Amino acid sequence: MKNIPTLSDINIKNKFVLLRSDLNSDIKDGKILPSERIKQSAITIKELKKKGAKVVIIAHQGRPDSSDFTSLYEHSKQLNKYIKVMYVNDLVGEEALGAIKNLMPGEALLLDNIRFNKDEMNPSSKKNSLVEFFCKNKDFKFEYYINDAFSVCHREQTSITEFPKHIKSVIGRVMERELAALENLRLRDANCLFILGGAKPEDNIKLLKSKNKIITGGIFGQVCTLAKGKNLGAQNKFLAKQIKDLPKIITKIKPQSKSIQTPSDFAVKGKNDSRIELKLEEFPSQFEIYDIGKITIDQYVKEISKAKAVYMKGPLGYCEDEKFSTGTITILNEIAKRTKENKLFSLIGGGHLSNAFARANLNEKDFSHISLSGGALLSFIAGEKLPGLEVLKK
Repeated sequence: MKNIPTLSDINIKNKFVLLRSDLNSDIKDGKILPSERIKQSAITIKELKKKGAKVVIIAHQGRPDSSDFTSLYEHSKQLNKYIKVMYVNDLVGEEALGAIKNLMPGEALLLDNIRFNKDEMNPSSKKNSLVEFFCKNKDFKFEYYINDAFSVCHREQTSITEFPKHIKSVIGRVMERELAALENLRLRDANCLFILGGAKPEDNIKLLKSKNKIITGGIFGQVCTLAKGKNLGAQNKFLAKQIKDLPKIITKIKPQSKSIQTPSDFAVKGKNDSRIELKLEEFPSQFEIYDIGKITIDQYVKEISKAKAVYMKGPLGYCEDEKFSTGTITILNEIAKRTKENKLFSLIGGGHLSNAFARANLNEKDFSHISLSGGALLSFIAGEKLPGLEVLKK
């Protein structure tokens, strides 16, 4: 985006810079899992250190009251595998203040979870303690604020929308790369194919009014099939248990359901966990659905061959089971093949595709861009204005 300044536009040598990174990661049994977001964040931090800045990093993990709402101590250890950073278990207290004041050029300091401070989620609070500490502190002054967290740019939160009002602001390299990919997608908008899958149908609804061709799979494809009035049998009960407010979601999808391409056949799990493919007219079925079928796969491959750009969100089947990863893997392989042939710009979103990448021996180099940005990405593609971007525009 031409009207948003980047790191290339500023001189940061010997200057304090405040970097908003995205370190939010999956946590299992209280431990942080290997995180691509942390690995990517190191790219910008490395450049800032190399250019001699005094770098203070702020980030979040989880939401208040959620099970993954933790400190960033484990994140700092994982981040140190890629780039050396210091860490303090503090945010706006004396320990944080002392560590910031003692920073030398070329050093980086990670503070604790920004959401531990209630003012992060309340940007309009009159006496915002985060604004007071980071933007109006008499003991140090940040010359620049660098937003490298595209994934939260659809949120109005203090570190996203308030800090740029007080400090000169630019975007980091991870954000810059994300926006470049989205601009590329937008330039090919007329010939862009949306492949929408995954297990969160409510996330995809905002894209349904798009003029782009939409093909569906996964739980989303099944819900769209219900919206067309089809009875899937046993899968109806599964979806009702799995999805909160399913009737409301179906009602929202119905007006656009005729323009959405849904699967012509499905793979169900039969006796002895076998893969059985059934045409749509063979439903309702006593078996639950785990993948799209071969007829649908062939139809979707043809749609990909006609596209100049593809946005794929989420798997089209249950990729944890090899028998039911066929649809997702075949489609990903076709996208990767046409990307390598320079016939297609491919943007892949949705972290749950990682299992399919491993099974198909694919990685990020096989696609034009892989996004880790979730809701912000969907909002941008749907044409919504993102508060975190609007405040950065010149």
